[in-house]
Amino acid sequence: MTASFGAVVIGTPDPPAHAAFYAALLGWETVASDPGWARLRAPEAERPGLSFQREAADVPPTWPWREGGVALQAHLDVLVDDLEAEQARAVALGARVEEHQPTPGVRVLRDPHGHVFCLFLPGA
Repeated sequence: MTASFGAVVIGTPDPPAHAAFYAALLGWETVASDPGWARLRAPEAERPGLSFQREAADVPPTWPWREGGVALQAHLDVLVDDLEAEQARAVALGARVEEHQPTPGVRVLRDPHGHVFCLFLPGA
C-alpha cells in the first residue's frame, strides 16, 4: 500500500466560520460544509486539504507557552511573498498579530478562533 498525505484537521467550535477565514486567506474553495464539518482544497488539487471538525470545548493554545497554559500541538505555516501586505490582509480578514515574534521573516498570528498560524517568507 502507498500512503500519502491527505489533510490537516483543526478542531473548532464553528467549522464553517473557521473554514471561511482560511478559504479567504489561502484562496481555497470550500468543498464540504455543515455545522459539524468543513473541508477546503486548493482550486488546482483535490488533496491535500484543510478540514475543520466541530469541537465545542476547543481551547486555543497559549503562545508563547507558559506554565499552566494550553500547549501548542500544531500550527499552519503559510508561505507568502510580501510579509507586510499579507499580514495586513490576514488582519483585515479577522486575524490578530501576536506580540511575541520569534524570528525575522516569520509573523505569528491568531486566526479569528484563536488558533496560531504563521506567515513566512521563502528562506525564513
